[in-house]
Amino acid sequence: MACPHCSSDRSVKRATNRLMCKDCHRSYNTPERQAAVDAARAVREARQGVAPAHDMTRAAAPGFQVKGTSTLYRDDGSIAAQWVKTTQDAEAMREALKVACAAMAEDLPRVAPMQTAGKVWDKRLMACYPIGDAHIGMLSWPLETGEEWDLAIAERIQCGAMAALVEAAPKTDKAVIVNLGDWFHYDSIEPVTSRSGHVLDSDGRYAKMIGVGIKVIRQCITSALAKHRQVHVINVIGNHDDTGALWLSAALAHVYESEPRVSIEQSPAPFTYFRHGKTLVGCHHGNTCKPDKLPGVMAADRPIDWGATEHRYWWLGHVHHQSVKEYPGVSVETFGTLAAKDAYATAGGWRAARNMKCIVLHDEHGEVARHAVSPAMLEVR
Repeated sequence: MACPHCSSDRSVKRATNRLMCKDCHRSYNTPERQAAVDAARAVREARQGVAPAHDMTRAAAPGFQVKGTSTLYRDDGSIAAQWVKTTQDAEAMREALKVACAAMAEDLPRVAPMQTAGKVWDKRLMACYPIGDAHIGMLSWPLETGEEWDLAIAERIQCGAMAALVEAAPKTDKAVIVNLGDWFHYDSIEPVTSRSGHVLDSDGRYAKMIGVGIKVIRQCITSALAKHRQVHVINVIGNHDDTGALWLSAALAHVYESEPRVSIEQSPAPFTYFRHGKTLVGCHHGNTCKPDKLPGVMAADRPIDWGATEHRYWWLGHVHHQSVKEYPGVSVETFGTLAAKDAYATAGGWRAARNMKCIVLHDEHGEVARHAVSPAMLEVR
């Protein structure tokens, strides 16, 4: 085989299926290895939709690969019509997961057991941190919406709000962080809702979004561990991050498996519960069940806890505003969000206060206190 660099036919074979030219001293593939390289390249290009010898000439969009093609030929052999079926690129998804893993290994906890200051905690109280619709990855353009929001702002505001609320909260033995759903703004390589296919305003790539989202939830856990002895984390499944909530819980459970003070709820159910003494709390995003049905759902799902408690609450997200409705035996509350309005909400006329709360539960008396933080309170003066 002639050298592709100088055309010399004087070469010596090396041990790695490469040839070394005796004249220009540069290496190149043997015919067998070059054939394998060319075949692998052809397969990669075909997966992207490019194989001209087979009448495949249109590359798939970034983040996708060709699942199959159907071609209709005329009698003369020319193409009359062609249908190209695409699917999400598994390689791109793996790359996104790599970024998620990298975020886990950043400077924040690597998660050896942490120590808190002091050894005395109030066991009758529980500090709860419900987080309504964080929408990390959403983009809001202030000229259009009146408010600015991107990944950097989401990280700063969410982490700052959690730190401020932990500082205001009493030093309770147990704490619960409740992500009420839609932690991530979208759930796939493309910024669209998984059910309806609505196009969303997004900041950055999917991989970048999940990197920031993981960093933020870890910082929230770290803040809570600085004051509370035990921290339980619940990631409710939202309509913007059906699968994101599932893998986020699985990843956090793996990362914190050596930290006995952290527990991660891993149930994929749309309804999640926790109890503190005579208080029972149900958590749901709010997109699949109407509020007036929730009292019956709680009584059916947790009959023993229902009978043993006197104070019962449902905590929901989804609607981006606060509301409380009393039903016999239980109250249903929706929580606002720290996130700004996007273009869709702005055009629809939806307006609500932006905040996050810490709710303090007593094992005998139910809710006894709450604290609130707004984005404006976190601005540097």
